[in-house]
Amino acid sequence: MGTIIRDHTLLIVMTTIFAVLALDISIPAVVLSLMALSKLLVEMDILPFQAEGETA
Repeated sequence: MGTIIRDHTLLIVMTTIFAVLALDISIPAVVLSLMALSKLLVEMDILPFQAEGETA
């Protein structure tokens, strides 16, 4: 009985570690992708606002 509890506990711990590792990789990848997309939008002047110039 002790080995079944230990095996299930180890399985849960290992699954949790790998799930956190996947989040550790995917969240920075999403953030970097959003940053690259925003830079592309700024460079191509696709943003939905008009730049206001000086008036005399």
